[in-house]
Amino acid sequence: MTSYIGSRLIKALGILIAVVTLNFLLIRLVPGDPATVIAGESGMSDPAFVESIRRAYGLDQPLLLQLKTYLLNTFTFDFGFSYRLQSDVISLIAERLPATLALTGAAFILSLVVGVSLGVVAGARADGKLDLIIRLVTLTLYSIPVFWIGLMLILIFSVKLRWLPASGTGFEYGDGDALTFLRHLLLPVVTLSLFYVAVYVRLARTSVVDVLHLDFIRTARSKGMAGGKILRRHVLPNAMLPILTMASLQAGNLVSGSIAVETIFAWPGVGRLGYEALMHRDYNMLLGVFLTSAAMVVLLNIVSDILYVLVDPRIELVK
Repeated sequence: MTSYIGSRLIKALGILIAVVTLNFLLIRLVPGDPATVIAGESGMSDPAFVESIRRAYGLDQPLLLQLKTYLLNTFTFDFGFSYRLQSDVISLIAERLPATLALTGAAFILSLVVGVSLGVVAGARADGKLDLIIRLVTLTLYSIPVFWIGLMLILIFSVKLRWLPASGTGFEYGDGDALTFLRHLLLPVVTLSLFYVAVYVRLARTSVVDVLHLDFIRTARSKGMAGGKILRRHVLPNAMLPILTMASLQAGNLVSGSIAVETIFAWPGVGRLGYEALMHRDYNMLLGVFLTSAAMVVLLNIVSDILYVLVDPRIELVK
C-alpha cells in the first residue's frame, strides 16, 4: 500500500506539472493584456506607464522564460502576486478555500446520501409506483440548469418567503455564528447537489437492479434469507463500485462546478475568485485557482483508488 501511494504521488506530481504548463500556455493565448487592464483601472493609459507595469510583473520577458520562472516558484509554493487584489495568490486562495470546501463538501455528502438512498429504494422496487415517481423527479432535476435552480430558490425562499438569506456566508461583518452560516449555506448546497442527486439515483437504481438479477442473489433467496438482509449484505456491497467511481468524479467536478453557484449566491469561495480573475485578466490568480483545483482532483482520485480495495478486496492496487 505504501509503495503504491508513493508511486501515485510521483505520477501526480508529473500530472500537476503538465497541468500547470498547459494552463500557463493556454492563458497566454487569451486575448487581452493584464498590463493594459491594470493601467485602465488606475486611470492611466500612457504607453510608458503600461510598459513599466509589464516590467514590474515580468510580462516583458519571453514566454518560455516566464514559464520556467513560474514553475520554479510553484515548487516553493510561490504562486505569484495578484495584480488586481494586490496580495499573494496563495494567501488569497487559503482565505477563500474553507468556504469552497464547506460548500462542495456539504453538497457532496447531501447528493451522495440522498441520491444513493433513493436509488436503492427505486431499484429494490423496480417498475413500481414509487420507482416511477422517483425516476420522474430525478429526470426533471437532471434536465434543469443549475443556475436556474439557484435563481428560483432565491426567488422563493429569499424574496417571497424571506426564510433564508440569498447571499454571503454570514461572516462578512464579523458578527456571524454557526447557525447563521448554516442558514446561508443551505440554498447554495441544495442548488449544487440537486443535479448530482439525480445522477446518483439513476446510477444506484441501475446497479441495484443488475445485482438483484445475479445468480448468488437467487441462491440467497432460495435459502430463505430476508429481503432486507439480502439488500444490506449482498446487493449494496456489489452495487457500490460504480457509485464510488462516480463519487470520485463528482468530488473533482464540484470545485469547478461551484463557480456558477458561488457567483449566483455571492459565495466567497475559490470558484468565484477564479471567475473574477478571468474577467480582470489576473493571470497569476487564475493559474493558482487552476492548480488548486487540479491538485484536489488528483488527490481525490488517489483516495478513490484506495477505497476501491476497501470496498472490494478482490481488486488489487497496481503501480
